[in-house]
Amino acid sequence: MKNKVKEFIKSYLPGFILGVISAAVVVVYAETCFPSNQVTYDNTASGLSSSNVQGAIDELYNTCFPPKASDTIIENGNLEKDEYECRYFFTGANPNNYITFNDEKAGWRIISVECDGTIKIIRDMNKDISEKQWNSYYIGNNNWARPASLNTYLNSTYYNSLNATAKSQIVAKDWSIGALTENNNNLEEQIKEENSNKWTGNIALPTVSEYLRTNNNKGSCDTLNLNNNSSGCLTTNWMDNDVTNSIGYTWTISIPMGDNYSTFAISYNGGVYLYDAYQAYRGVRPTLYLSSDIQITGGDGTQNNPYTIN
Repeated sequence: MKNKVKEFIKSYLPGFILGVISAAVVVVYAETCFPSNQVTYDNTASGLSSSNVQGAIDELYNTCFPPKASDTIIENGNLEKDEYECRYFFTGANPNNYITFNDEKAGWRIISVECDGTIKIIRDMNKDISEKQWNSYYIGNNNWARPASLNTYLNSTYYNSLNATAKSQIVAKDWSIGALTENNNNLEEQIKEENSNKWTGNIALPTVSEYLRTNNNKGSCDTLNLNNNSSGCLTTNWMDNDVTNSIGYTWTISIPMGDNYSTFAISYNGGVYLYDAYQAYRGVRPTLYLSSDIQITGGDGTQNNPYTIN
């Protein structure tokens, strides 16, 4: 309570008055947050204790300092703190990570909550974009930042198709596009390779390591060795656990080291394989970051009651 009062007084001293405490009621005024209102708590039932003062402070604190969506999701969701980066992942077969975005109810799912408060989301598997080439511009070039044709499509045509509210909720971020050693099954090293090269933009695709980290079958499914156990790994990863979907394969943003032609894609069977970025047509699941300023307005993350935001 002391810390909250301190923060209030420091930030809102001109408009903050902690006022009338009587035998019956506690009245708290905060002109900055409540220009024409007051919060009144009946203190009689508590035997005139100070518990309702705390309640008033809590309510005013949450109004003046509304909880960020990232904090709400971490508090309410069953996320796994990543051991390699400051991130929290939804893992397992079907976590409660559905979110409504662009007026698409439960049309998106949360990959991770970042420590800067941004939230990384991906379009639901059954609402993917039709299959496209990763790069139709250049034969033998898998450089996302050049840009690849899929990069251009997602950040122009697709971005422009979103409604105004959705656009305002997106934040441009640095995306990891570093090339991976194909047979490197050390996840920590793989993440470093991904992070060795960055591209800044609004919309892209998931990385291979993110797909591996959303699987809760650690040891068997968190390295590229998962291809040897793809059917088992498929059932423990929400990002690719719907064997009835029509996508078949979905592109990632990740490419192999020393290979200018290929790009990694997630297979319907749970594995991760290389395909020709120019010749192959694969499903596209737009991925983006929501601003740290958004707030959760409802929902519990289930498919029938997804998170809603403003």
